[in-house]
Formats: sequence, structure tokens, C-alpha cells
Amino acid sequence: MQPRIAKRDVTLHILKTFGLHMSKKLGQNFLIDENIVDKIVSAADIKPEETVLEIGPGIGTLTQGLAESGCQVVAVELDARLIDILGKTLSGYNNVRIVHGDILKIDISREILAERYKVVANLPYYITTPIIMGLLEQRLPIERLVTMVQKEVAERMVARPGGKDYGALSVAVQYYTEPEIMFIVPPKSFIPAPAVESAVIRCILRDKPPVDINDEKKFFRVVKAAFAQRRKTLTNNLKGAGLPADQVQAILDTAGIDGTRRGETLSLDEFAAIANAWE
Repeated sequence: MQPRIAKRDVTLHILKTFGLHMSKKLGQNFLIDENIVDKIVSAADIKPEETVLEIGPGIGTLTQGLAESGCQVVAVELDARLIDILGKTLSGYNNVRIVHGDILKIDISREILAERYKVVANLPYYITTPIIMGLLEQRLPIERLVTMVQKEVAERMVARPGGKDYGALSVAVQYYTEPEIMFIVPPKSFIPAPAVESAVIRCILRDKPPVDINDEKKFFRVVKAAFAQRRKTLTNNLKGAGLPADQVQAILDTAGIDGTRRGETLSLDEFAAIANAWE
């Protein structure tokens, strides 16, 4: 057990000792709330024999909480300045391996050889969606993702059809996982304090998608097209997104979907019906 990094005075001491200034470009906000760290680790339900992929460990705040659970932590950090700092702040833990690299570019399967693992991260707001979708689309052997994101993004991930938050991200996340918002994190839990609230969301990976589709690429093309311009009808959006214009009405008729509806009213089953009718 080392002094908890997730304290204001300890974090400020580390920043001062290493002359570290937070990068706005990389969306760095350091967590200073021990209770939040413990709640994230609890939400991930980590067992000592498990492997956890952490994205963006920063100065090691959440990494420390993960390490003390007894699991094997592989932490991927983009900021070269932080690699040596992590080596010092986490020097007492032999179950942590730091990887310098971009999570969107590295070969995760080469870095983690475990048959199954979990992902835990405090994600930068500006790149949350590309990271989450990148992990899901690769079909990696992930059991669950527990990530801190902007509250607004978390609400979009769990949104149901018919609301303003429901969109392509909602459909994609719910296609691959069962998402649930675990708790809200106030701005005062960070240095510097962000302008918005954060939320920790848990996404349990599905063994198979909740809908039967013949062509996954067509399914996601339909989803993307349906939300291309939210004020347009489904018919107009599908015609403007590369689907054969002379076939759109026949496709919708076969699927039993009214083309005057808008994308945000469609369920995953209805998107699947359109994609299958097109196929």
C-alpha cells in the first residue's frame, strides 16, 4: 500500500515535483477523489487473477486502485512525459505494466495475451467515442468496459428510441453491449475541474447481438444514414446516404417501416429489419 494518489495534496505534490502542466490538447483532468476510484474499481468487479486494460493512466491515480485489487494491469499512456512519472508513482506495484502508445493505433492483442480481460478508464472527453467504438468494433475478448465519460455522452449511450439523446452511438453501444450508468461524478472531483459533470458507465459485452442481421456492414450503414440529418425523414436520409434510391421504398415496405418516420424513433429491431430487407 502506497500513499493514495487520489488526493488533492498528493496530486498537487506530484505535479509540482515533476513540473508537470496538464495538457488541454490531451484533455487531461486528474482525479482527486479516493471514493470515486474505489467505486470505479467496484463497478468493474475485479478479481485478483484477472487482467485489466487501462487507457490513459495519467499519473497513476486509477491505476493504483486497480493494482491494489490484485489484478494484472496493462496501462496504455499516450503522453511521453508521463511514462517516467508513472514508473515512480507506481514503483511499489509489480502487477502494473506501462505501455507507451496510442490506444487507437497499437495492436492490443499483442500487448494483452489473456483470453478475457476488462477495460477500465477515465477517458478524455474529446476522444471518448472513437476509443469506445474502436474497442468494440475490433471484437476484442473484453468482458466489460467501465469508463468515466462526459455525462452527456453516457446519457447518449444508454438512450432509448424516441428521445433527443438517442442516436447512432446509442444503437452501436447497445448492439455490442448492455450499458448502464453507475454514478455521476461532480467537477470538484478533478484537477482542473471540468465545466461539466462526468459519469461512470458500465458496458457488459454481449455474447451475441440482440438482433439477427444478415450483413453487419449494411446494418451500420442504415443506422448512420438514418441519423445523418435528424430533421429529415427516414426515406430522404436513406436516399441521400448511398442506398439505391429506386429501391428505398421497396426496402422500407418489405421491412414494414413507415418512411415518413425519423431515425430517432426506430428500435434496433427495426434497423435490423431495414438492413435485412436491403440485403
